[in-house]
Order: sequence, then structure tokens, then C-alpha cells
Amino acid sequence: MTTVKISAVLFDMDGLMLDTEVIAQKAGMAACADFGFNMTLEIAMQLLGRNSRDADVFLSATFGPTFDAAKVRERFKARYEEALFTSGIPVKPGLHEMLDWLEGVPLPKAVATSTRHDMACKKLESVNVLHRFPHLVGGDQVKNGKPSPDIFLEAAARLSVNPAECIVLEDSEAGVRAALAAGMMPIMIPDLKAPTEELLSHGITVCPNLSAAVRHIAASGGFKYGI
Repeated sequence: MTTVKISAVLFDMDGLMLDTEVIAQKAGMAACADFGFNMTLEIAMQLLGRNSRDADVFLSATFGPTFDAAKVRERFKARYEEALFTSGIPVKPGLHEMLDWLEGVPLPKAVATSTRHDMACKKLESVNVLHRFPHLVGGDQVKNGKPSPDIFLEAAARLSVNPAECIVLEDSEAGVRAALAAGMMPIMIPDLKAPTEELLSHGITVCPNLSAAVRHIAASGGFKYGI
């Protein structure tokens, strides 16, 4: 494997660290149904990786002028948060292994999630990992959501690292494209949707889980902050 210089690792959240995407899809489908709209699985899959603003624009375009995005969003929020914080949020396999390894090297890390900042903090606090990230950039803190590179560039700036030396851990196509647009090195760990052949043509690394991603990063480098 070619040795590369790695200065930081940036984390997506939903579907990457937290096993929440199925919960979100069910809440979204139910919220739409409450107002008479049929959110199919095909429609729901188009929302993966998008922030709430972009999701509302997409759904409004899909369902037409009678779709009240604000009302559906509020219903979704109520359903989603009840499901999350009543039953608890499951974490993805290998998360703690990844965090322990990065802290042992050490390598700086940050969260860059399409979820709004306050909600992201609440989710990560509920699974007791928020304190392990010195920086968290939410989807409401940048102008353009994924697949635009804004959120990853902001995270790199907060860490004072070169974007080209950042690994991005992502589960969604939108997130991987954002990382590529930022000039970063994405590692895709697919959750609900496998990478397309077109996405794979960019030479991205795909790992089955975070544990495998640890092994890949460890073999890569080249750590600016390494021991």
C-alpha cells in the first residue's frame, strides 16, 4: 500500500457512527403519510447524506406545491426523536476501536455531519462519545450541504490541517462526493446503499466496517501527528 500523509480523520455521523438511518427513514415515511404523501423507499434513499434544508427542497419538488415541508419536518422531528431517545441509539461496530486507535496514535479528529449542530451533539452525548471530538460541524453551520465540500473544508479549517491530508469516513454517496470535492481521501463504509460503479470509478476505498477502516488507515501511513 502506498504511504500517504495523514493529518486528521473526519467523521460523518448518521449511518457511519450511529445506526440511525433506518430509524430516520421510518420516521420520514410515517411523517409524510400523516399528511397524505407516500414516501417510497426509492424517495427515502435519495435523502441519504443530505441536510434538512436540501431534503425539504427535494421533497417539495417531488410531492408538489401542496407539500408543506415545515409541517412535515416538525412531525418527522417528533417521531424521530421519540424513537431515538426512547429506545436508545445503537452505535456501529468498530466505533470505539476507531476512536481508541486515533487517540493512541494520536491523530486529530472531528465530526462533519449533515445533522444540525444541536441535534448532533445530543445524539453523540447520548452514546457517550461527544467528549471525544474537539470539533463538530453541523449541517446548519455551512452554506451548502453535501455533496458540496463546505462542511469538510470547515472541519479541516477548525483543526488547522491541510484538506488534502484528511481522511473522511462516510457511509453515503453524497458524503463521499463531498469529500472528493474537498480534495480529501474518502473511505466509504456503506450502510443502506452500496456504492455505484460510477462512484467506485473515482478510486475510493470501501471498507465493510470501522474496524476494517482502522486497519486500512494504520497501513497507510505517514502520520503528521504520529508517535
